[in-house]
Amino acid sequence: MDTNVLSTSAIEAAILAGQEIMKIYTDPASDFEIEKKADNSPLTIADRCAHQIISDCLEKLPYPILSEEGKHIPYQERKGWETLWIVDPLDGTKEFIKRNGEFTVNIALVTNGIPVLGVVYVPVSSLLYFGDEKNGAYRTVLPEKIDIGQMTIEEWRQQAVRLPIKKERPYTAVASRSHLDKETETLLENLKKEHPDLTTTSIGSSLKICLVAEGSADIYPRNAPTMEWDTAAGHALLRAAGMNMYRSGTNVPLCYNKEDLHNPFFIVLNK
Repeated sequence: MDTNVLSTSAIEAAILAGQEIMKIYTDPASDFEIEKKADNSPLTIADRCAHQIISDCLEKLPYPILSEEGKHIPYQERKGWETLWIVDPLDGTKEFIKRNGEFTVNIALVTNGIPVLGVVYVPVSSLLYFGDEKNGAYRTVLPEKIDIGQMTIEEWRQQAVRLPIKKERPYTAVASRSHLDKETETLLENLKKEHPDLTTTSIGSSLKICLVAEGSADIYPRNAPTMEWDTAAGHALLRAAGMNMYRSGTNVPLCYNKEDLHNPFFIVLNK
């Protein structure tokens, strides 16, 4: 199917989901209806609403959807999916509950285990990242008034900045806002020896990956559990920007739609 149609559909789905999330986020009467999932991580009404909106948008297209908030589809069925959507309707639920704005909507298209198209939308700042392996990666901030249903992918690219953005800055590492382990602390100490001007930035959700993809950071190590929907969209952006995401200690990129949907520990590099 035409990449441009897929890109515009994913962008529209992400923004519509983000707009619904913001209605809940900014409602002073909302208690978010927080539940606990099986792994004890939080689930809110915003997760569920965003999932429904994205599903309604993407179900019009010919590819199946694997979503964090959707039903868990058996691998015997999934393994026959050559191309699929991998979606996290609200990445950074903990950040959403903390009201620090560091949460995203993640949508990726994956073919043969490789993320080929990605959209990451940041509802609080209206910041949109999008890209695909053929046309590159982009970043833009949505204007207050925009008819997203009438925008072509060419128009999205025209108003956006091509990634990565080259600029002079200290060597920068990205760390998790909610997870920082001893291995990462050791890595940062070693990087400090190589780069005395090392700067460390902490932020939530897939924004960590986006900072590397846009050229604002050089490295993001992750030695803590993540799932495929946490990384697929950001990984697609990295690939579109000429970078990649590797299993820790290897040159092997992460792959998707595995039988076990957990990611291995990984590292993101700006190179």
